[in-house]
Order: sequence, then C-alpha cells, then structure tokens
Amino acid sequence: MAAPLESAARVPTAARRMADATCRWLDTLDVAQRARARFPLENDERYVWDYRPVPRRGLALFEMTAAQRQHAMALLDAGLSARGAETVRGIVALEPVLGEIERLAGRGGKRNRDPELYWFAVFGEPDAQLPWAWRIGGHHVAVLITVVDAAFVAVTPLFFGANPATIPHGPQAGHRTLAAEEDLARQLLGSLTPAQKAVAIVDAVAPNDILTNNYRVVDPSMVPHGLAYDRLTGEQREHLARLVRCYVERAAPEVAALEWARVQAAGLDRVTFAWAGPEARGQGHYYAVCGPRFVIEYDNTQNDANHIHSVWRDFTNDWGGDLLAAHYAESHR
Repeated sequence: MAAPLESAARVPTAARRMADATCRWLDTLDVAQRARARFPLENDERYVWDYRPVPRRGLALFEMTAAQRQHAMALLDAGLSARGAETVRGIVALEPVLGEIERLAGRGGKRNRDPELYWFAVFGEPDAQLPWAWRIGGHHVAVLITVVDAAFVAVTPLFFGANPATIPHGPQAGHRTLAAEEDLARQLLGSLTPAQKAVAIVDAVAPNDILTNNYRVVDPSMVPHGLAYDRLTGEQREHLARLVRCYVERAAPEVAALEWARVQAAGLDRVTFAWAGPEARGQGHYYAVCGPRFVIEYDNTQNDANHIHSVWRDFTNDWGGDLLAAHYAESHR
C-alpha cells in the first residue's frame, strides 16, 4: 500500500513552476493545437513512451510557431535541472549530426533525422489542485512528469540517449553528450579489485539494448544485480553514489534532493552494480544499478559502441503510481 501523502516530501515550488510553464505554453496554442496536445489524466496514452524515432501523439515542435516552441522548451527548464535541460537540448541537436553521418554512409534516405520531431503533451489540468502530468517525447528523449496535489512530483520514467555518443568528425568532433553516464561507471569499475570484478562483471558480452526496454512496468528481476554496495570500500561507495546521483540529478534540484533521500532511506547497502561487456573503451558495454525502489540502466553497443541508451525507473512510482494511489486513497476516506 502506498504511504499517505502527509508522509511524503512536498516540493510545491517545483510543482508550481511546472504548472506555470505549462499554462503559459498552452495559452499560446490555438483550438486545433490544444486538441492535439491535451489528454485526460486517465487516458492510457499517458503510459505510452518510446526512445526510438517513431511518431507520437501530442503536439510536435514542427507544428508550433517560434514563440510556441520557446514556451514548450521552457517546460524542460521548469521540470529538470539545468544540466538535465541542457542535456535534452544537446540530444535534440544531435539529430542533424546523425542525419549527416547516415548520409555520408549512404543511408541518408533511411529515416528523417529532424530536431523538430519532438512531441509535447499535457494530461489533466495543470492549473488545478487535481493530479496532472506532462510529457516530452522524441528520439532518445522521454520526460514524463506527474504532479499530485500541487505539491508532490514523480519524474520517472526518465530516458536520455545519444547517437552519436561521441561526434566523430566535423566542427564538434569529440563532443560527448552523455559523458558522465559512462565516465562515472568506468571510474567505479576501474576501482574494483579482481575479486570484486568477478562479481560485478556478469557477462563478457553486453546486451544490445537496455533490458527494461520501454515497458510500462519494470521489476528488479529484469536486470542483473552484480556487486552490492556493502561489498565496496568507502571510496568505491562514493563512486557508486555519484553514479546514482548523476541520474537522479537530471530532475529539478528540489525533486532530485527528495529522490536521493528516498534512495538513502530505502537502503544504500541493498544497491547493486552490474557490468557486461569488455572493460576497454570503444567496445560494447552495459551496466545496471539496482536498488530496492529503482533501477538505472545504460547500454552502449549499437553503431560500433557509439550509441547510448540510459534510463532511470522506479518500481512503484513510475508515472506517479505511489503518489496517485495515496491521493485516491485519501480522497475516498
């Protein structure tokens, strides 16, 4: 059973900031645009997400005026940290880079790599005290945030990807969009003793994608578990904590602080780190960090190990599941 809302940490400033940004965007839309952008909270569309380049429902950037796009992208600044919002913009900016890479490789007609193919959607009423949610989705971006009682916020699933992970040529050659997600994991892996690596490295070959895919519900059995936090030294524990915080701190600062406190309260000793694939850079690799409440997955195997998928999931509070259960339980007392 979900904990009562009064026991949950409130982040009303973040909730208000997102509601205000969402209302400002919606106010710029005409009737037809609003019809595409809005859904009831109860609509199953709220649970639909993908990180692949597929069409989505909602209102796409290419359907907006310049002013409307500016307001739409402001939702990122309201709901994510400065680093998180900057990362999403960087992922979007990779689309024409990927298109040029594919063109030079003779695959230019395979699919349209367009930085305007990102869709925005709102579920419910953002200016009310009732639960509501908003979503930004497109190639390698899935931001799905739920707000309950204008004070409680859930930010998972939260997916970032990058292709290319490292830009191979041109004026931005060498730029890495998700560098910390790889470097922090490698720092932890490199600090392990041979005996620890024997537990942490669960397979010599990495899977070709994240194992949780874009499933609506995930559970701990879907990923390998590897080496536990309580088997690490003090410095190694710091490495693992920094890796988890790299994902948690994609969210707005108030929300990230709350989520990190939840990770700690659930028990860091029960968090595990698993690696698959070679240790050498430039080869396909994968890792999973799993705790009592959450899982983080990262995979970089496709396109000659230059294509990252990374996600943060919550076993019970994806799409605000715990928060909504508590809300509905209290409202029907």
